[in-house]
Amino acid sequence: MNMTQNNPPCRRVGNDNQHYFFGYYNKSNWDSTNRYVLALQVPWADQVLSPKLEAGVGYFDTEESDRYVRVAQTTAWNWQMGAQLQWLDNHPGKTIIYNVRSELPGLHYPGFASEVQDIESGTTRVLPMPVYVVAPNSEWALCVNYRRLWITHQTIGYADHTPVQALEKYPANDGIYRMSLASGVTELVVSYQALRDFHPVDSMANALHWVSHIEVNPASNRILFLHRWTERVADETCFLHRLITMNPDGSGLRLLECSDHPLPQLAADFDPNKVGTFDYEKSEYQISHPLWQDDRHIIVWGPHAGQIHYHLYTDESEGEIQIIGEGILTENGHMSFSPVNPRWLLSDTYPDAETHERYLFIYDMHTGQRSNLGQFYTSPDLSKENRCDLHPRWRRDGQQVCIDSIHLGERRIYIIDTPLP
Repeated sequence: MNMTQNNPPCRRVGNDNQHYFFGYYNKSNWDSTNRYVLALQVPWADQVLSPKLEAGVGYFDTEESDRYVRVAQTTAWNWQMGAQLQWLDNHPGKTIIYNVRSELPGLHYPGFASEVQDIESGTTRVLPMPVYVVAPNSEWALCVNYRRLWITHQTIGYADHTPVQALEKYPANDGIYRMSLASGVTELVVSYQALRDFHPVDSMANALHWVSHIEVNPASNRILFLHRWTERVADETCFLHRLITMNPDGSGLRLLECSDHPLPQLAADFDPNKVGTFDYEKSEYQISHPLWQDDRHIIVWGPHAGQIHYHLYTDESEGEIQIIGEGILTENGHMSFSPVNPRWLLSDTYPDAETHERYLFIYDMHTGQRSNLGQFYTSPDLSKENRCDLHPRWRRDGQQVCIDSIHLGERRIYIIDTPLP
């Protein structure tokens, strides 16, 4: 295997008795100056989520001995994605956005909203929907119903008491919304019914539908997302997937991949409790973790032509779908390209079934060389919803990455140098 092992410097951020994490891999928690590192603060390494569980919102100041500055708190978060905390790079000052629960009237999803804060002045304002991802131009965000996600895919939802029976399978009045960050005006750009009617397959008919992994390309003019559906929400191995792209107004829908396949798990005697924590992530049908390489190309872990690999797609093109790292990148992971050079692909692995070790690595798109940056243990006692994936994220200059890890028993953020030329 074309692989090397590196041991670059790795430091834990923060020196107190609290626990810290950021969440997903799809955005940098460093600000544009590479000084401040966003993080959520909690008093426990592991906890079952509930609607009243509070996390601190803040940042580490790397020029002041990694001092943590707490600027807010939220009860709208989960272990996988945090509170969708992120920088608004094209807003004035040092501005962040994060999701909150709110009792304000007029919220589209009652009880959930997002908050924008200038961390220098402390001024805040509330927007009427919780965000999923913000466009790179910082003008608008895409929003979803986290109450629905708590039922369909609890790992990425917000704790709620809504029963599954209360959800329509593919409503015409819910889906992906676009929200102006200046005005708070919202519009439904694609509904679940519209997705159900777009190149439908038989397995959709009686299934519950939702979306995840929504991403905006660097030019802020094209969107990708996963459309998912299932008849058995309790078992992720029964999830079916499609990779779709569209314009920001919902037009120009394009189907890039569909993993529809027979589901023996739907048999009446199937026991979802016998499914391992990471069986879903290692399924040969999983479409997972899509991300834009640039304005036209998308990397994703998923099946194509009967084989599952890291694949590179070209949006709005019938061009060849390229396998990335064949024989080297053989596992699902959380991948992203260096913000300064797409030659370098950062990713990780899920825990080994026997050692419970996860690997962090950089892959050279030019030479096919994989360089491991470290391996990190995780306790097998953590549940699917409360697990601590590495979720590696680049610093803005590509010289460091950071991860969430629990290998020493504390949920912490670690910063690691990248051995790049």
